[in-house]
Amino acid sequence: MFKIIFVHPGFVIPILILISLSIICQISMGVLCHKLIWETENMSGSQNKSLQQLKLKFSNCCKLHEGMSNVPVFVDKYINQIKVCGLSLSTLKHISGQLILLSILVAGSGACRGIILGESVVYIVPYYVISFLGLYCYFAISSLIDISDKTKILRTNLIDYLENHLANRLEQTELDLKIVQGEITPDSDLVKEETTPGKKEEEISSEKKFGDSILSQEEAQELGSLLKEFLA
Repeated sequence: MFKIIFVHPGFVIPILILISLSIICQISMGVLCHKLIWETENMSGSQNKSLQQLKLKFSNCCKLHEGMSNVPVFVDKYINQIKVCGLSLSTLKHISGQLILLSILVAGSGACRGIILGESVVYIVPYYVISFLGLYCYFAISSLIDISDKTKILRTNLIDYLENHLANRLEQTELDLKIVQGEITPDSDLVKEETTPGKKEEEISSEKKFGDSILSQEEAQELGSLLKEFLA
């Protein structure tokens, strides 16, 4: 089998190179995704520049728009912008598939050339063997790396951190900053609402504004009854 490398190096060497590049693309995507997943397990202490830029951009968006209403879309845009050597994950995955298909095409061309020239089976069968081994390596590594599953894990980790950790921290930081600047006092209703745990939404919604004052639930009921008597 190895004799064909010396007999037809113009076919065999390009086939091996294409298969190797395809596998390298798969491994590169897997290593990058695994590294990002490991970094997202401890996002607060991560030194990854890409994740630091993500946190900074999220913080700026929250400050500009007073909150982030659609965090999954924000995370999806970040994942789509992840690149390896200037190529996105989806592009690199497609290139890997095209490289393995191109190697099969070159192997088929070499086998057809050998048949036309009347070469023996010893010099034709290795083309098919190399093609099958290349396909096996491609699908085996692809299933072990499982890029789609890793991107789902990365997406879940990022959404969990941004929604359940960073967003709450930004709200508390903004509140502390207002207190330091003197815009609100520590005894104000806004601080009580933010710092009092377990306050029910029903209690908050029962408070209604009337003019510049805040009416309690009992006062709101009395005002409602007076309005009914007046309109009757």
